[in-house]
Amino acid sequence: MSDEEREEEEKALTVLPASAGGILPGILDEEIERTRAFVRAARADATHRAYDSDWRVFLAWCEARGLDPLPASPQTVAVFLSVQATGDTTTSPPRPARKVATLSRYLAAINYRHKQARLATPGDQDGGVLVREAFAGIRRRGRNDKTQKSAADGERLRAMLATIVGDDVRSARDRALLALGMAAALRRSELVALQFDDILFRPEGLSVLIRSSKTDQTGEGVSIAVPEGSRIRPKALLLEWLRVGRVSDGPLFRALVEVREKVRDPETREPMLDPVTGKAQFRRLGDRVQSGAMSDRTVALVVKARAEAAGLDPALFAGHSLRSGFLTEAARQPNANIFKMREVSRHKSLDILAAYVREHDKFRDHAGQRFL
Repeated sequence: MSDEEREEEEKALTVLPASAGGILPGILDEEIERTRAFVRAARADATHRAYDSDWRVFLAWCEARGLDPLPASPQTVAVFLSVQATGDTTTSPPRPARKVATLSRYLAAINYRHKQARLATPGDQDGGVLVREAFAGIRRRGRNDKTQKSAADGERLRAMLATIVGDDVRSARDRALLALGMAAALRRSELVALQFDDILFRPEGLSVLIRSSKTDQTGEGVSIAVPEGSRIRPKALLLEWLRVGRVSDGPLFRALVEVREKVRDPETREPMLDPVTGKAQFRRLGDRVQSGAMSDRTVALVVKARAEAAGLDPALFAGHSLRSGFLTEAARQPNANIFKMREVSRHKSLDILAAYVREHDKFRDHAGQRFL
């Protein structure tokens, strides 16, 4: 959710009365509450859950220091953001530094609660400039400290796929996950939201229905084409996962649970104990496919694990590496077309796609190519 969208929702909610109470004669309280529900429904449930979670973080921080969270002073909020930006050594275990995006969400949640209570937000109070300047400084430092994640482009993705050996369910799932995630330029949230019925198999490849996404909050949906391919082969790898995982409905990419058995003495059949911990030893048998979808966090872990197995630095890879990998590879192609790229990536702005192309066009047909 953008800052502008947050502001619009907050304004809409705060102009509604808490109850009829003579303010709107003839309007029932439940009708007002129903209106508030519709206003809240303009934003994804995940946004409201994030607001609630972030507000609890602020509440706990204030309580531990004897500070008033509502209304919160500009000084309180500025210190809170600074502590979160640099890490909190007073907690056990110590909390690492938060990213700028997380701090922006924290601030939005604090402002949201103040507006709900019809109180001036910390930034709008006397001395509110302190909040704005503190956050501006944090944002500036964040730009300098930001580590750019690497793209899982064609070469890297093929290397990652090559590390996955075997025909077990985990291997089949992870191969299909990486291949489709890159080939369709999917966000990790979009990958785990895919259902079996969202995939249409065609002679040319796949038609993938994205029901909703970060840039499609109303859930209008869009269908994107994924060629069959001859190198990464997303269609073939997805078919193999569906066969091995026995997936014929429901979530496309399923959670897996490890199946183990106790290691027993071959003669007595008594469980064998670990000589150090004294606990029973277990032998891994494989994985069982669950009915529910895998988590988006697991997508990131799979990408990191396979990057490390391919000899790459796992810290430089994340779930977004699959999406950026498609765009990076597409931008390298001769006569790269940002409009065709957008058909897959679904970016609202062309500026981001143009930046991918410009990066690879710097050395293509360079003015000094013939004499340097």
